[in-house]
Amino acid sequence: MAAIGGRLRRLLPTALALAVAAFVLSFAPANTIGPPWFLALLAACCLAWVALAPTGTQRDDVLPALAIVLSAMGLLLVARVSPALARKQQDWLLVSLLIVIALGPAFTRFRRMASIKYLWVLASLALFLLLVAFGQEVNGARLWIKIGSVQFEPVELIKLFIVFFLAAYLAETADVIARTRPWSIRANLKYLGPLFLGWGASVSILALQHDLGMATLLLASFAALLYAATRRVDLVAGGLAVFGLVAFWAVHHFSYVATRIAVWRNPFADPLGTGYQASQGYYALAAGGIFGTGYRLGHPGFIPDVGTDYIYAALSEEFGLIGAVVVLLLYLAIVRRILAAAQTQPDIYAKLLAVGLAVTLGFQVFIIVGGVIGLFPLTGITLPFVSYGGSSLVANFMLVGLAWSIGSVRGHPNLEPAAQAPEHPKE
Repeated sequence: MAAIGGRLRRLLPTALALAVAAFVLSFAPANTIGPPWFLALLAACCLAWVALAPTGTQRDDVLPALAIVLSAMGLLLVARVSPALARKQQDWLLVSLLIVIALGPAFTRFRRMASIKYLWVLASLALFLLLVAFGQEVNGARLWIKIGSVQFEPVELIKLFIVFFLAAYLAETADVIARTRPWSIRANLKYLGPLFLGWGASVSILALQHDLGMATLLLASFAALLYAATRRVDLVAGGLAVFGLVAFWAVHHFSYVATRIAVWRNPFADPLGTGYQASQGYYALAAGGIFGTGYRLGHPGFIPDVGTDYIYAALSEEFGLIGAVVVLLLYLAIVRRILAAAQTQPDIYAKLLAVGLAVTLGFQVFIIVGGVIGLFPLTGITLPFVSYGGSSLVANFMLVGLAWSIGSVRGHPNLEPAAQAPEHPKE
């Protein structure tokens, strides 16, 4: 009876999230999502995801609930701008849930990933080579591989693989790197060589795929993990400086990157051409004001690729500044809870892995939202859980599922995590 009661308590946040999701999706235009049996299947998968967590452990069960709520809001917004994309999005949502359910036992034994750290590098390089050989170029960026009717974005997995590698390598060498003098070139090269694979991946994406957004995201994850592990500002500053030089070179050699910069500086210089998307996005933000026009009362369809690049503008137009801030607060809650999960574990590998996942998600939101509101040039990355994108949805559910497992501690479910002694199993 105690075990059953514990499982029911564990399911409570998910049940509340599903209630919120049902309420949100009730506003979707007719025949854009569903049928009802499919939505019931999605709800059952959400419950199964949480219910199948190992017994006798305490986890932050609000984490999966937050992902479910954000996914429902994303499905509502995508249904508003494109019913065809909404039907694909709900299919990818089912695939994402099935994948995290299947990977649940592996995520529970996440420390074993540290022993195959170089495999993540090889997997990333293999995906890079596939992109070079078979990638399709869209709007100047080569980011997608198409197999039949399915289009996949490998960089969504690469962003996770790089974090897996960096966390494992830094867990072994952080103390040595932290003690190494900045002017000791030989020592720095000895221990930092493999680390620059992470930095090199970001530069490779910029050079080969012309994707400034994902390159920046990988660099941010690399710099944050390096600083968290070593507290060496000189390494972070050096990496940023070199990346800045490469980005400067890219602006003058890649027309796609140069156009993005020009549109950011003045989108109204060519409002019916290259600046059309950005200018329409600004009009949508202005039209939304504080309270928004109301769902289905705005005109987000005027924005090209609104379901992917500019979903945040659509959200801001119809739900206003208040709705946009609420969504940002949900992201902030996820990031804070992942960082809190790091504190429940005694080993540096688990801490660095959680920090890497939190930074990856947080910076992805920061980069795309900053691009939409004009803080810096727009990039082609997605708004996690909200923008349309199957590979993005899969990768971000995996991110949350892994972070949820990292925060697992042994003990009675009624106890607070901080009050328990975390167990560090020897893998």
